[in-house]
Amino acid sequence: MKKILSIAVLMIFALSMSAQETTTTDKPKKVKEPEITFETLVHDYGQIYQNDNGVCEFVFKNTGKADLILTNCRSSCGCTVPEWPKEPIAPGKKASIKVKYNTGRLGVINKSITVESNATNNRVVLQIKGNVNARPAEATPENGSTPLNAPNN
Repeated sequence: MKKILSIAVLMIFALSMSAQETTTTDKPKKVKEPEITFETLVHDYGQIYQNDNGVCEFVFKNTGKADLILTNCRSSCGCTVPEWPKEPIAPGKKASIKVKYNTGRLGVINKSITVESNATNNRVVLQIKGNVNARPAEATPENGSTPLNAPNN
């Protein structure tokens, strides 16, 4: 019985030593994966007027070693609509995501766009911000009278 127990302990010890050797001598494998790198993660419209052009562009580059595929881009609300390339982006190439914000709505802009892809950083959040103001009313004379600063004839 002692022989069997001794052999079992010796075998467990030998197996644990061989398992340690293989894990310490293995080198990490370099995997070819895409990586998405944006020029900027935030677009600030600043102060804009109602019904101005609400389109902006987020430029990115595939800094990885394999084709980058954007699987989805979704915004935090329906007033922000992203358009993204559906074809693969080769390593080292640039592309862009166009975002259209509905500037018909007055007030503060603070929206996010979530970009999903096959990259190592597979989820990136972009942000748009700013403030939409009402257009100032143009001064028009009432009842056909001449403006105060109009030249007299």
